[in-house]
Amino acid sequence: MSTMKKLAVVSAAFGLLAASSSGVLAQKKYDPGASDTEIKIGNIMPYSGPASAYGVIGKTEEAYFRKINAEGGINGRKINFISYDDAYSPPKTVEQARKLVESDEVLLIFNPLGTPPNTAIQKYLNSKKVPQLFVATGATKWNDPKNFPWTMGWQPNYQSETQIYAKYILKEKPNAKIGILYQNDDYGKDYLKGFKDGLGAKAASMIVLEESYEVSEPTIDSHIVKLKASGADVFINITTPKFAAQAIKKNAEIGWKPLHFLNNVSASIGSVIKPAGIENAQDIISSQYLKDPTDAQWKDDPGMKAWNEFLDRYYPEANRADASVMFGYTVAQGLVHVLKACGDNLTRENVMKQAASIKDLELGGLLPGIKVNTSPTDFAPISSVQLIKFKGETWERFGEILSGDAGG
Repeated sequence: MSTMKKLAVVSAAFGLLAASSSGVLAQKKYDPGASDTEIKIGNIMPYSGPASAYGVIGKTEEAYFRKINAEGGINGRKINFISYDDAYSPPKTVEQARKLVESDEVLLIFNPLGTPPNTAIQKYLNSKKVPQLFVATGATKWNDPKNFPWTMGWQPNYQSETQIYAKYILKEKPNAKIGILYQNDDYGKDYLKGFKDGLGAKAASMIVLEESYEVSEPTIDSHIVKLKASGADVFINITTPKFAAQAIKKNAEIGWKPLHFLNNVSASIGSVIKPAGIENAQDIISSQYLKDPTDAQWKDDPGMKAWNEFLDRYYPEANRADASVMFGYTVAQGLVHVLKACGDNLTRENVMKQAASIKDLELGGLLPGIKVNTSPTDFAPISSVQLIKFKGETWERFGEILSGDAGG
């Protein structure tokens, strides 16, 4: 009898073991692009064309995923990072997105760059239910989970940023005569809207000239000459790196010295300030949410040390003065956080679910006090910045950490 009992106990134990292991197997869920061994991630960058200065973001991300793979991957799976060039041309972006989804069969499209390119693929990716995750543009419309539940931004949004500049001008220079230069597309218009919203009823009387330029123009010199002639004593510079450098240079050439605000996406010392001439950039105001690698105050900072060690090993040729390198590194860490949180449930739905439940995530490249937070109703991961002024050879932070959360 006791032998029978023993056998029953043993077979019950086997039954339990089988049930629990099949339970473990049942918990593994995959969508296209995920398996026991790999996670396929798609990316689209302007490696050529008018916004090619941003191409280093894709190169930094590729290097960071190599580091993750060398360390064993994510929950044992290697990242297969497939990055294509769209030359900052929306029709090309559409072509590359289709290729990534339909022939490469990626799990998600991560950090595609630019407002017009992302606008061109947003409806397609949402209809296919493919995550368009942590897009590399601060357009406010990426924070619209109700209408676009598969699209999420990353950086502080453009409208919040220019609202902060507007508030500063109202306080410090209430009688300003403002001249604005902006790129004539969704990116430029988004910044412009935020700025006007920030000025409120005073916008009409304070803005003396709005000049737009096309991304296809070889130079913006004539626009700068017109802005100076308008009598503006405040210059709002809403431009991508190539044109930002031209504007700073031209201001110096014609001796126009307004209070100069430069949008954060062009605040890179390596790709904008140095080409424009450091002496020409003195006292420009911008905003920051990432640590500036050229700033000596971070010399012994653990986050900066980790960044330098990563570059030494995986991307030694990187220009460490280029803020885009820090951007690529930080957003790649954000994605790794999300994918780790997915565990063995690597479905597109769970990727978005984990991306929308980030709480107080601190990353080594973010300024102290700035954390990543999301929720099912808040698709703006980073919404705080600090004002900075260019002094000597570096940006100096001033004032408090400021927050503005404009929704899509």
